[in-house]
Amino acid sequence: MLSYRHAFHAGNFADVLKHWVLIECIEYLKLKDKPFVYYDTHAGPGMYSLDSEFAQKTQEFETGIAQIWNDPDLPEALQAYCELVKSLNDAQSLLQYPGSPGIAKWQLRETDRLILSELHSTEHAALSENFAHDKRTEVWKEDGFNRTLKRLPPNERRALILIDPPYELKADYERVVEFLAAAHRKFAQGIYALWYPVVDRDRIEKLEDALQRSGIRNIVLFELGIEADTDGRGMTSSGMIVINPPWTLQKRIDSGINYLVERLGKGGGFSRSERLVDE
Repeated sequence: MLSYRHAFHAGNFADVLKHWVLIECIEYLKLKDKPFVYYDTHAGPGMYSLDSEFAQKTQEFETGIAQIWNDPDLPEALQAYCELVKSLNDAQSLLQYPGSPGIAKWQLRETDRLILSELHSTEHAALSENFAHDKRTEVWKEDGFNRTLKRLPPNERRALILIDPPYELKADYERVVEFLAAAHRKFAQGIYALWYPVVDRDRIEKLEDALQRSGIRNIVLFELGIEADTDGRGMTSSGMIVINPPWTLQKRIDSGINYLVERLGKGGGFSRSERLVDE
């Protein structure tokens, strides 16, 4: 369970969708002056060197962020995401890519807070180093589901909770639903953003069905596929399920997701944008 290293996949097509949705949710929360808290249940190190041994072994970023970060025809909805990536690199060389905590670090205000959990020893050490001087941040070497539940609800009564497990265990698909149900009971007004990979469509259909039967209201789903579902090995698409989404979110994603299908798809690419449960 603790062998997963996201550096192998940093900046791939799944990260593009996940981090775009993340930025949209953060920017929406920032429209009000009142502070909020960002929780990350599986934080990783927070920053990735794309010239590292891990990233270079797979070079998945080459078919993800590298395809769009300098595109002059980028849709407006994707510009904030790509501008952040540009700010971490020089004009021509894509060498650094932010993980979800890194995005939050640069997007949140001084009055906002971050609560980051990472159980993998090496990843936790890197995360601690990357946030060592950030007084807004708590870093925990603890199961992220448990740590987050302990800290809900926040005193601010405003929060974005990112759930991004590795899904190395089949039980993770059931556990994310259990976590969301428990967290929602404690803090119903939070924005919950759940990432999932599609390596077996049946598992995703069961995940969607479980959420629809959970009693939680106001759920949307976005999915980006670079090729059609297959019985072969590997992730062909990934998605984000958002509970209590910003009212602007679906329109923003709809305005740019087909661009991603065209730029990142391998033929047979597709997108989904739908409401799983009404308000």
